[in-house]
Amino acid sequence: MAGTPPRRTTDAPVSHPLLVVIVLGFSSLCAALMQSLVIPIQAELPTLLSTSASNASWVVTATLLGGSVAMPVAGRLADIHGKKPVMVVSGVVLLAGSVLCAVSDHFLLVVAGRVLQGMAMGYIPVAISMVREVTPPTMTNTALSAVSATLGVGGALGLPLAAWIVESFHWSVLFWLSAVLAVIVVALSATVLPHRKSEHPARLDRLGAIGLAVGLVGVLVGVTKGNDWGWSHPGTLGAILGGALVLLIWGHYEIRHDDPLVDLRTTARLPVLFTNLAALAMGFGMMAQSIVVPQLLQLPERTGFGLGQSIMQTGLWMAPAGVMMLLFSPVSSALLTRLGGRITLAIGGTVLAAGYIVAVFMMDAPWKLTLAICIASAGVGIGYAAMPSLIMQNVPRDEASSGVGVNTLMRSMGSTTAGAVMAIVLTSRTITPVGGGTAVPSPDAFQTCFVVGAAAALVAVALTLLIPRRPRPLEIPAEPDETAEHTRTMATADA
Repeated sequence: MAGTPPRRTTDAPVSHPLLVVIVLGFSSLCAALMQSLVIPIQAELPTLLSTSASNASWVVTATLLGGSVAMPVAGRLADIHGKKPVMVVSGVVLLAGSVLCAVSDHFLLVVAGRVLQGMAMGYIPVAISMVREVTPPTMTNTALSAVSATLGVGGALGLPLAAWIVESFHWSVLFWLSAVLAVIVVALSATVLPHRKSEHPARLDRLGAIGLAVGLVGVLVGVTKGNDWGWSHPGTLGAILGGALVLLIWGHYEIRHDDPLVDLRTTARLPVLFTNLAALAMGFGMMAQSIVVPQLLQLPERTGFGLGQSIMQTGLWMAPAGVMMLLFSPVSSALLTRLGGRITLAIGGTVLAAGYIVAVFMMDAPWKLTLAICIASAGVGIGYAAMPSLIMQNVPRDEASSGVGVNTLMRSMGSTTAGAVMAIVLTSRTITPVGGGTAVPSPDAFQTCFVVGAAAALVAVALTLLIPRRPRPLEIPAEPDETAEHTRTMATADA
C-alpha cells in the first residue's frame, strides 16, 4: 500500500547470518563475564595482592569504570570506522587485560588489567547495533533479544564458573581462561563478522571523550566508594560533585560541537530520553538481586535466617537466572514483533518487579530464592531486549552504535547505583548472631532491598509508558483492477 513504510532489508547481506549472530552473542557474553570474574576471590584479594581491603576493592571497581567509559566511545568509533574493527580491537584489549592480570600479583598491574577487561565491554553495544544490519527482518527480533541479554547473562553465569575455578585451581586460572576466551573472540570477530564502512564521514570528538571519561569516573568512584569512605567524607563529595560539574561542562561543550561524541539533541528526544531513564531503573533492578541474594545464601545458618551455602553452591543457585534470560529470548522476540518495544519493555519491568515481590515472601530456602530470581531474570531478559530496539528506532542510522552505547552505559550506571544503595540498606539494619560474632544484615534489611528493587522496576515501567507511541501507518482502501495494480507497482518501486 502507498502509505505503508518500506520493509527493512538486510543492510550488509551475509551468507550465514545465524553464524554471525552466534559470534556476536558469544563474544558479548565473554566480555560481560568480566563483571563477576573476581567476586569469588574478593575477600582474599588483600592477601593475594598484599594490599588493604579498601585498595583491593578497586579490582572490582576498575572493571566498572573501564566499561562505563568504553561503551559510549566504542559506539561512536563504530559509527565512524565501522563496527567490525572496533569489536576486533575490543577483543585485543580483553586479551591484553587478561594476560596482564594472569602474570602479575602486583596490585597496580592487576587494577590496570581489570580496567582493560572492563573496556572490552565496549564490544557489547556495537554487537547489538550490528544485529539489525546483518539479519533478515524475520530473524532480527530474536537475534536482538539474545545478544542484548548477554549483558545480564554474563554477570549471572560468571559467578558459578569463577567459583568452580577458584575452588579447583589457582586464582590466576581465572585470567588465563579469560585470555583464551579473548583469543577466540578476536579470531571469530576477525574471520566471521562482515565489515561495512560508514557512509557518514565523521571524526572522533577526543576532547568530548576525555570530558565524558573524567566526569563518569568522578561520579562512579564517589558512588562506589561512598560506603567505604563515608558519604559525607570530602573525598566522596568531591568525586561526585566534581564529576557532576565536569559532566555539566561536557554537556554544554557537546551541544555546541559540530560533530559531538554524543548527540545530546538526539538523546533529549522523548523516546530516547525515557528509554535511557528506564534503562537506568532496569539496571538498578537487575543488579539488586545479584548483590542481595548471594549474601543471603551465604549467611551462616546460626543467624536464624541465613542459608549457609558455600561460594560454589551460591553460584549454582544463581546460575539458572542467567539461563532464564537466554530462554526468554524467543518470548522477547515474539513480544517485540506483536506489541513493539514500548509495551515489551513495560512487561519486562513488571515481571522484574513481580520477581522481587515473590522474594520478599520466599527467603527461607535456596530453591525459593532461585525461583524468585528466575522470575526477575525473565523480566530482565524481556526488558533488555526491548531497549536497543527502541533506541535504534529513534536515532539516526549513523548514530545507532553510539545511541546503544549510551543506553548500555545507563544500565551500567543503574547497576552501580544499586550496589551503593543496597550496601546502605544492608549495613543500616544489622543484628548480632546467636553466640556472638560479626554483625550481619537483619531479615527486614534483605526484605527492604527486595522492595527497593521492585520499586525501581516499577519506576522503569512508569518511564516506559511515558515514551510516545509510534504513529501507525495509514491504511489505504483497496483499489479496483488497473488502478490497484498500478498503485502496487508504484509502492513496490518506492520501497
